[in-house]
Amino acid sequence: MVRLVLFDIDGTLLRTGGAGGKAFECTFASEFKIPRATEGLSFAGRTDTSLVGECFRQHRIEATPDNFRRFFDAYVFWLDHWLGQLDGGVCPGVNEFISNLERLPTPPLLGLLTGNIRLGAEIKLRHFGLWEVFESGAFGDDHEDRNRLALIAQRRGRQRLGGRLPGEHILVIGDTPLDIACANAINAKVLAVGTGGFSCEQLGTHRPTWVAENLLKITPSELCA
Repeated sequence: MVRLVLFDIDGTLLRTGGAGGKAFECTFASEFKIPRATEGLSFAGRTDTSLVGECFRQHRIEATPDNFRRFFDAYVFWLDHWLGQLDGGVCPGVNEFISNLERLPTPPLLGLLTGNIRLGAEIKLRHFGLWEVFESGAFGDDHEDRNRLALIAQRRGRQRLGGRLPGEHILVIGDTPLDIACANAINAKVLAVGTGGFSCEQLGTHRPTWVAENLLKITPSELCA
């Protein structure tokens, strides 16, 4: 039985219309005077802290705690700004899927497994009315390594639920190969959805437990038994 379901955010729960990338670019331009700092940077499945660290290295900015703090203090302002300017929305089937999870005879704990820093995740999810759904999880400011985040999310889920929580009692839902990899790091089940930048065919080559075009195409009872 699945006792914990962990969702990725970008491309899985919602699309922001590029607000995150815009916020990164504006932060580097306004705080560090570097225009177009994120050109050529791949965001898919990455943690915010690893992305900032890579940009710091590329542009020879010292990766000090103060510089990370300076970046993220400005980033959340720009993120909130761009969310209000760009077209985004909840991915197909998300609300129905969550409602069906909550109606299961033994509903699992719902959590997040995301590369977003916690405040960034909250800003995005509150904008689309989803923040209050989730009770646990791990975030990009917990660790820069996505696979380590899976271990943190598992530990926090175990603390909330009590008792053992082996990987086979966890379901990770994400839209990138890195989401599949972090699920494998804790031996969790994984549902890969084609609502982000990767097709179902591409995701299938990484051997997730299930692949679906979107969350309308699969029901929780198929996954959580």
